[in-house]
Amino acid sequence: MTEAKIAAIDDETSTRLTPRERAGIRFAEKLAVDHQKVDDALWSEIRRHFTEAEIVELVAHATLYIGFGRFNEIVGIEPA
Repeated sequence: MTEAKIAAIDDETSTRLTPRERAGIRFAEKLAVDHQKVDDALWSEIRRHFTEAEIVELVAHATLYIGFGRFNEIVGIEPA
């Protein structure tokens, strides 16, 4: 991902990210904030852009990094 795309993540009006990328980012953010609130609309959007195998991979990667972040907070590791 380019620096320009990274900068576009927080700008919903930016056209630098594809609808697929936007859906993946929204999904990962929802998993990080409140995984129990992934609603039917978001699941439908994710399924339009990703295969079932890709969804499993997205969930695996997102939750792994969320877990790393929580681990670091618990043991007091400061972000780099």
